[in-house]
Amino acid sequence: MLKFKCACCDDIIEGIPTFGWKYPISYLDVPKERREKDVFLTEDLCVIADKWFFVRGCLEIPVIGHDDPFIWGVWVSLSEDNFMAFQDLLGIEKRAHNGPYFGWLNASINIYPETENLKTMVHIRDDGNRPYIELEPTDHPLALEQRNGITIERVAEIYANRMHGLKIA
Repeated sequence: MLKFKCACCDDIIEGIPTFGWKYPISYLDVPKERREKDVFLTEDLCVIADKWFFVRGCLEIPVIGHDDPFIWGVWVSLSEDNFMAFQDLLGIEKRAHNGPYFGWLNASINIYPETENLKTMVHIRDDGNRPYIELEPTDHPLALEQRNGITIERVAEIYANRMHGLKIA
């Protein structure tokens, strides 16, 4: 099992952590008093005001020298048609042959330059697994990490930032 030392507190962490969000960042644009009426939200789907559609997926970053990836659990906006097609597939075990669907990343990951609205492709997976989120291959640092992988030292930095607020240079 992979182990690493937290870059902040020196604790030994076992396994590769994952970090995610319970809702898309656009959810915060809806006034609190309107959320119950205007937002449909589950663990994997979100609809805002019947006109903005989101799915939750896994933005996987390879960890160099290890089999398991680091995962950001992120939300992606889809067109209404693609959202409806995606939703229709949720109860089907073998569904990976559908899609992929174009979307926009709806997450702000503060250790990178602005990530909201990066272009994505949503790849459906079989057996009830959350979709794989592929970033457009640009020179954005997050897209580069998805393509090239990260070291375990980088995983430790990300962990320290998310768990302790440690600033990453």
